[in-house]
Amino acid sequence: MPTPFHVVLNPGSGRQDRDARLALIRSTLEAAGRTFELAVVKRPGELTAVGRRMLARAQETGGALVAAGGDGTINTLAGLALRADVPFGILPGGTFNYVARAHGIPTDTEAALQALLQARERPVAVGMVNDRPFLVNASMGMYAQSLDDREVFKQRLGRSRPVALLAAVFTALQRHRHWVITLEADGQETTVVTSTLFVGNNHLQLAQLGFVETDAPPSDTLLAVVTAPLSRPAILGLMLRGAIGRLAEADGVRCLPFQRLTVSPKLLHKPRRLKVATDGETAWLTTPLRFQHAPQRLRLLVPA
Repeated sequence: MPTPFHVVLNPGSGRQDRDARLALIRSTLEAAGRTFELAVVKRPGELTAVGRRMLARAQETGGALVAAGGDGTINTLAGLALRADVPFGILPGGTFNYVARAHGIPTDTEAALQALLQARERPVAVGMVNDRPFLVNASMGMYAQSLDDREVFKQRLGRSRPVALLAAVFTALQRHRHWVITLEADGQETTVVTSTLFVGNNHLQLAQLGFVETDAPPSDTLLAVVTAPLSRPAILGLMLRGAIGRLAEADGVRCLPFQRLTVSPKLLHKPRRLKVATDGETAWLTTPLRFQHAPQRLRLLVPA
């Protein structure tokens, strides 16, 4: 019997786009004769509750939880599917769609639906910072702040890559705190001064920034990137290097592959919590921050 799909749609734009995607998902799955349920997230803040309800239905039917939305939506629902050991599908609908693109899932909704109907399972490594999962990246400092700024810009100007770039430039031109942190990676300890810590778990994004070869297989390790304290013009220069895939070659950028990493602020009054971004969503986490892969794998549905 084909796997039932329990789809959570989190629309990223207006009602017209939501209704069009809703109709397309419903008509495509009905035409294929696939058993499915479809729930729409109508208000901010209810994604987790809707996701848990659909996850329970997937467990009852032996089905798959399917996320229709951007990387933030995928992150939240993938965390639920990971812990419940339930198959997980993606219908991408975000700005960058790093998770889908890294695993060959089409970014066009109709094509993604056709791929989902014929999909097979692939075990995928999920990064963890404390108890929060991430499929793309996790960060603290300036990069995390840029995501909050991006959301403000998107609410005013809409969701698009140019708007995301504009928000990133705005963030780069602000004053930023320089953190003194201790990094303990796989038993080796070092102290650095940085305005941002970035931990990557997505081969496609890391390749676009120049940290790995484009055609290299995904690694079992995570990659930490820290930058030395920089002036505002230098930060803009780093952004330009990142845009052309040369960030790894820049002065003041340090890369650290690891399997387990502990991050502790070294201050007289150590903050008990730090703002951390995971796949575009920010939250306050208790220090120290502990990064590693989850012990289990996500049962991701990918094109056959």
